[in-house]
Amino acid sequence: MLRRSLLTRLRHTMRGTALIATLAATALLPNTATGQGSPPAAQAQPQAPAQQPAAQPKAGAAPQAPANGQPAPAAKPAVAKAPVSEALQTIRDRLETIKADLEAREKSITGQNVGAGDLTRARDGLDGLADRLRAVIDLLTPRLEAARERLAQIGPKPKEGEEGEDVARERAEREQAVNDIDGTQRLAKSLLVQSDQIVDQIANRRRAAFTRGLLERSSSLFSPDLWVRVAADIPRDLSSLRYGLDDTIALFGRNGSLWNLLVLGLAFGLSFALYFGRRNIAPALGRRDPNVTNPSKRAKLLGAWRVLLLGTLPAIAGSYAIYYALDATELLPARFLPVASAILGGIAFIAFVEATADALLAVNKPAWRPAPVSDAAAWRITTLAVSIAVVITVSKSLEALNSSIYAALPISIATRGIGAVAAALLLAIGLHRFADTAEKEEECFGPYVATETSPGIGGPLRLLGWVAVAVIAVAPLVGYVALSAFLVDQLIWTAAILVLLWLLIVSADVLIGGSLCEETRIATTLQANTGLRKRSLNQIAVLATGFARVVLIAIAALLALAPWGLDSTDVFSSVRTAFFGFKVGDVTISLSAIAFGVGILVLGVLITRAVQRWLENTYLPATDLDAGLRNSISTVAGYVGFLLALALSFSYLGLSLEKLTIVAGALSVGIGFGLQSIVNNFVSGLLLLWERPIRVGDQVLIGDSEGIVRRISVRSTEIQTFDRSAVIVPNSNLISGIVKNRVRGDRTGRVIISVNVLRNQDPVKAAEMMVECAKAHPDVLKEPPPRVVFKKIGDPFLEFELIALVIDVNLGQKVQSDLNFSVFKTLADAQFIPPMGPASSFITVQGLEPVRDALGQIASAVGNSATQVIASPAATDSQDEDADPAPRDAARRASQQPQDAARRRHG
Repeated sequence: MLRRSLLTRLRHTMRGTALIATLAATALLPNTATGQGSPPAAQAQPQAPAQQPAAQPKAGAAPQAPANGQPAPAAKPAVAKAPVSEALQTIRDRLETIKADLEAREKSITGQNVGAGDLTRARDGLDGLADRLRAVIDLLTPRLEAARERLAQIGPKPKEGEEGEDVARERAEREQAVNDIDGTQRLAKSLLVQSDQIVDQIANRRRAAFTRGLLERSSSLFSPDLWVRVAADIPRDLSSLRYGLDDTIALFGRNGSLWNLLVLGLAFGLSFALYFGRRNIAPALGRRDPNVTNPSKRAKLLGAWRVLLLGTLPAIAGSYAIYYALDATELLPARFLPVASAILGGIAFIAFVEATADALLAVNKPAWRPAPVSDAAAWRITTLAVSIAVVITVSKSLEALNSSIYAALPISIATRGIGAVAAALLLAIGLHRFADTAEKEEECFGPYVATETSPGIGGPLRLLGWVAVAVIAVAPLVGYVALSAFLVDQLIWTAAILVLLWLLIVSADVLIGGSLCEETRIATTLQANTGLRKRSLNQIAVLATGFARVVLIAIAALLALAPWGLDSTDVFSSVRTAFFGFKVGDVTISLSAIAFGVGILVLGVLITRAVQRWLENTYLPATDLDAGLRNSISTVAGYVGFLLALALSFSYLGLSLEKLTIVAGALSVGIGFGLQSIVNNFVSGLLLLWERPIRVGDQVLIGDSEGIVRRISVRSTEIQTFDRSAVIVPNSNLISGIVKNRVRGDRTGRVIISVNVLRNQDPVKAAEMMVECAKAHPDVLKEPPPRVVFKKIGDPFLEFELIALVIDVNLGQKVQSDLNFSVFKTLADAQFIPPMGPASSFITVQGLEPVRDALGQIASAVGNSATQVIASPAATDSQDEDADPAPRDAARRASQQPQDAARRRHG
C-alpha cells in the first residue's frame, strides 16, 4: 500500500513537472515573434503557421490589382506580418489543446456515477492550466493595446471622398491585427472562466458527496433487525476470516525465506527497542528533575517538548519499521496490510497521547507542568485521554479488519456504532468526574472561594463536552452511525490540534518574545550589533509573536477543516488567488500588489528622509543661503519626494491619474465642507514657503506672542517664545492676520532708553555723555550713530531718550541692559541724577520759612510736656482726677465705637 502511494505521488509529481515545463514553453512565446526561439509546438506543427500567410492577403485584396499589373505592393505587407501571425497561430493551437482538455475534464465529472477518484483526476492540473491561460492573457494585453494605438493613428475612414490605396490597405491590415489579437485573448479569457467553473463544480460535488455520506441513514443500534442480520452474517464473516488466515499462513510459507525472516525479525527488534527506550530511557532524557521546585517558564516548555518528541518519535519509527518490513517482504496479504497499518498506527497514536499528556500535565512532577491545571485534574485528563485513544485504536482496527475480510454491512454498522458509543461513554464518565468537586462545593455553606487545587475544568468547555457526548451517543441510536463515527474522529482530531496549537503559541511567546524582551544573549547581541534600543526589541518581539500566532492559527484552522471535505488544493488555490489578485467587477484586488505598493511607498519615504537629512546637515549648511531658505528647500524636497513615492506606489497598483481625478472629484464636496480649514492651512503653508514673508529664525510678533520662528510646515508654523514655550500657529492666521516681523528687511534692531536728568543741569552735556556711552558699546552700530532726543522739559526733571541701533535684533535686550548700567554710572558720577536717600524725597519750596519755624516750636513744646508727664505720674493722675471728666468720656466713647461697630457686623 505504501509503495502504491509513493508511486501515485511520483506520477502526480511528474505530471506537475510536465505542466510547469508547458507553462515555461508558453512564456517563451514572445521570443517566437521576434525570431529568437521556436517552441516545440511550432516545430511539431509547421502546417498551421504556413497556411496563415497564404490567407493573409485577403484583407488587402481590394488594392491588389493596380493599373500597371504589378503585385509587389500586395506581397510586402504579407511578408512583414508573417511572424506575428505565426505567433498568434501558435498561441491559438495551444489554446485549442487546453480547450479540448477542459472539455474532457468537464465531461468526466458530469456523469451520474462519479467517484472521488474521478473528481481528483479532473481537479489535478487545473491550476497549471489556469496559470497558462493567465500568462497568455497578460502576454496579449500589451500587444492588443499597441495594435489599437497604431490603428488609432491612421484615424477613421473618411465619410466623403476617397483615400489612398496605401492608407486603406494599412487600415485593413491593422484592423485585422487588432481582431486577431482580440479574438485570441477573448478565447483565453473564456477558457479561464471555464476552468474556474470546473473547479467550482468539482468542489460542489465533493461537498455534496461528503454531506450525502455523512448524513446517510442506516439501521439503528436499537433495531432488532440489525442484530438479527448480524447474527446471520457472523458465520460467513468468520469463514472469510479463517480463509484470510489460511492465505496468510500460505503466503508466509511461500515467501518466508531466510532474508525476509531476518528483515522482519530486525524490524520487530528495532520496534521493541524503540518502544522500550521510549518507556524507560526517554523520561530520563527529558531532564525534568523532580528536585527542582521552581523552574522557569522557558525550562518548563523545553522540558515539555523533549518529553513529547522523545515519547512520540520512537513509537512512530517503531510502528513504521514493522509496517515497512511486512510490505517489503510480502509476508502479509495485501488486503491485510490496512489492518496492520491501523493496529500499528493506533499503538503509535496511544504513545503520542501518553507523551502529550506527560509533557503538558506532568502528573508526577507538578513543578514542571506547563498547563495551568491542578494535580487531580491532570491525572483525570491523562486517564481519560489514554482511554479514549485505546477505544479509538480498537475501533479503527476492527473497521479495517471488516474491510479486509469483506464483512457484511450490518457487522460494519454495529462495529462503528459500538465504538462511537463507547467513546461517548468514556467522555461522559470523564466529564462527570470533573464535575464532582463543583457538586461538593455547592453543598457547602458560605461563599465559594476558588483555590489553585480545584480539579475542575471550565464551564463552557464542560458544556461543549456534554453536547458532543449527547450527539455522538444519540446519532447511532437513531441510525446515523456514519455521523457519529465522524464526530468522534473529528473530536479527537480537533482536540489534538488545539493542544498542539496551545503548546506552539506558548512556546512562540516564551522563546521568541522572551528571547527579545528579556536580558538574554540574543537580545544583547542584537543591541550591540544593530544598535536597536530595548524598546525597539520589545516592539519587534510583539510583532514577531503576533505574526507567529496568526500563522499557527491559520494552519490549525486548515488542519481542523480538512476532514470536512475541504480539499487542500482548493485551499491553496484560493490563498494564491487572493494573494496574486482576484477581480471584483472590473477592479482587480491583489494582496501581493498592495504589499509591494506599500513597500514602494515606504522605500520612497525612507529615501526622501535620507535626502532631507543630507540637505539639512551636509549640503545646505555649506551654502550661503539663510536658515529660512534652507528650511523651505528641505521642506519642499520632502513633500516632492513623498508625492513621487505615492505616485509610483499608485502606478504599481494600477491607479492611473484619471482614477485619482475621479476620486479627488468625489472628495471635493467633503473638502469644501469638512476639510476647508485643513485645505486653507495647506495652501497658506505653500504660500509661506514660496513667498517667504517670514522665515526660520525671524523674530515675529503675532497677537500677544512674540518669539523666534523655528519651523514652517504646510499646515502650521512653530514659534518659540522667549520663555522657551512653543506656540503652534495655523498658517492661515499668518496669511490673513497681522504679523510683525522685526527682521523682515535686515536683522538690525533699535534700542531706546529713557533717562531723567535734574533740571538744574546742562542738557547738552547730559546728551553728550549718553551718546558717548552708546558709542563705547561694541554691539552698537556706528552708522547711523546713536542719538539723543530731548523729549520734555519737566519739573523737576528733564526727560531724554537714547536711541541706538544694534547689529542683531537678538542682542537688543543685552545692549539695553549694558547701556542702562553705563549711562546710570556716568550721569550719577557727574551728579546729573539725584542721589538715592531720604533727602531726595523732600522738595524745597521757597517762601514757607515762617511755617517751618512755627512747626518746629510746636514740636519742641510737645516734646517737653511729654517728658514732664513721664517724670511725675502721680501728679498727672491727680490732675486727671481733678480735671473735667468730659474729655475723658469723649475719648472713651471714641475708643468704644470700633468695638460696637464690630459687634453690630457680627450680629
